[in-house]
Amino acid sequence: MIQLRPEQEEAVEKLRTGSILVGGVGSGKSITALAYFYNKVCRGDYAKRSTPLKPRPLYIITTAFKRDTLDWNKECARFGLSTDSSCSVGGISVVIDSWNNIKKYVGTSGAFFIFDEQRVVGSGAWVRAFLKLAKSNAWILLSATPGDTWSDYIPVFVANGFYKNRTAFIKRHAIFDRFAKYPKISRYIATDVLEHYRDQILVKMKDNRQTVRYVNDIEVGYQKDIYKIAWKDRWNPFAEEPIRDAGQCCHILRKIVNTDDSRVDALVKLTKKHKRLIVFYNLNCELEILRSLGESQLLPKDTVISERNGHKHDPIPNSDRWLYLVQYNAGSEGWNCILTNAVIFYSLNYSYKIMEQASGRIDRINTPYKDLHYYRFVSKSSIDTAILSALKSKRNFNELAFVRT
Repeated sequence: MIQLRPEQEEAVEKLRTGSILVGGVGSGKSITALAYFYNKVCRGDYAKRSTPLKPRPLYIITTAFKRDTLDWNKECARFGLSTDSSCSVGGISVVIDSWNNIKKYVGTSGAFFIFDEQRVVGSGAWVRAFLKLAKSNAWILLSATPGDTWSDYIPVFVANGFYKNRTAFIKRHAIFDRFAKYPKISRYIATDVLEHYRDQILVKMKDNRQTVRYVNDIEVGYQKDIYKIAWKDRWNPFAEEPIRDAGQCCHILRKIVNTDDSRVDALVKLTKKHKRLIVFYNLNCELEILRSLGESQLLPKDTVISERNGHKHDPIPNSDRWLYLVQYNAGSEGWNCILTNAVIFYSLNYSYKIMEQASGRIDRINTPYKDLHYYRFVSKSSIDTAILSALKSKRNFNELAFVRT
């Protein structure tokens, strides 16, 4: 029998088509969304397992990783829902696919869509497909971090009918910086209207978990002489050639900073404090350094090293001591671990949302730990300082703006 927590039941009652269900990572948004679909959309009763009176097709658009690991399939099974309609309660057909394939479903009508891990930001192909689907289907969005700026809400505001299109929103609310070298919104006006619209669509699910996060910034070093050559002279010290653009400049600076030996030293010290550590990294050169630890004599004996990245999806080690090396883009979401209470951010990611998702891998409702420890390795280099400043402001790091400073 499915038993929702009080805060989940409250969210089910508040949801409607066009809502964004907001809850922390690991708060149970998936099961809450399915309960809403079963009870409110299909007019069934999940607690009594009664057959829905008005069944309709269900489409779940999620990340490729969560699709492939069958996370949603397992949640659906709890409600008697299946991708095989002959085995699904009320004959409800369920389709689970990734955001990459959202355009396949344009033209669908009369169905219910759950858009997982909110991706409708900007004005690209995914947003255009989303807006077309929103016109002819019922839907909700799930997100742990719904929006950092008002522009992030534009697609959802348009889908809810608050504005005709993106242009209408910009004309009414955006004031551009006249002195910027590229179109840049300096501020928004009539924000009381925006707040009213936002309050209409956000359904915030209370999070009563008892965990406490402790974020520790560990200062590490970097090779200042090589960094200066790349930063001041715009010279690539690895290829012995001029740096092409902002993206390459930042990549080289990060490579110099993130491969400094002091990061390894800091990690080794933490292995003496924590037997089990999840280590998030960005670049392949960082992974090579972390892999080499397995052949060194620096780690405590019997330490097992496993990986989760674009090439490997090793399970979390089943041992007393381990390091689980996770690449941000490949492993910041779609899995969880309650076997440890410690995470190392070997290097910082540009995205606040990705950092938050990565933090949530151990911050689960069913974790046996109350105190969770996060260690961010940060140097005093200009790029680390700028990335950290952006993250603390809940913004993404902007390479072009940084290089122009």
